[in-house]
Amino acid sequence: MKLVLLLVFVIGATFAAEVYTSKYDNIDVDKILSNDRILSQYIKCLMEEGNCTNEGRELKKTLPDALATGCAKCSEKQKAQTEKVLRHLTKNRPRDWARLKTKYDPTGEYSKKYEPKATTAAPAAA
Repeated sequence: MKLVLLLVFVIGATFAAEVYTSKYDNIDVDKILSNDRILSQYIKCLMEEGNCTNEGRELKKTLPDALATGCAKCSEKQKAQTEKVLRHLTKNRPRDWARLKTKYDPTGEYSKKYEPKATTAAPAAA
């Protein structure tokens, strides 16, 4: 019986580790992207130049793995939010985007995968 409980726990823990937390999925990404002060704080957090919010700490912790695995553990919502942020940074904050790439992708390995998606123009609003 103890072995069965241990296996259930191990399998459950393994499954839980296969996806990133959805705890912050309801953050208003558009609000962050439209507010230079808030966005700058997130960038400073990622660059280890300033304090981090709980969300920033989680992002900083998860970012290297997400890049390395092609966001394999991301939910569809997280993937959509990531693409939105990448599009915004490449278009509106190219210097910050370059700094982030230098820190998190010094060889350019991940940029090759993500930049074509990120730089594709978003459809025009009706």
